[in-house]
Amino acid sequence: MNTIETMQARLAILKPAHIEIQDDSASHAGHDGAKSGGGHFFLTIVSDEFAGQLTIARHRKIYDLLGDLMQSQIHALSIKAHTHDEFFSTRN
Repeated sequence: MNTIETMQARLAILKPAHIEIQDDSASHAGHDGAKSGGGHFFLTIVSDEFAGQLTIARHRKIYDLLGDLMQSQIHALSIKAHTHDEFFSTRN
């Protein structure tokens, strides 16, 4: 299982209505953080598990679920975490 598949599997507990993970590691070649082998990722996740939570709580939940990946396979993670209503109301 590659890093994106592992991330998706761990985040599945949030029952996402939408999840998109982009690997942007290639554009960070030569960056000090890239030397450790950890990748740079963009995550967009939509889950009603985030209802009533501030952004910081949503991010903490994601970091907790990704756990050890944040110390090895992920060097940088940009997160957009929305509820279903937040995400789909802005797309109309």
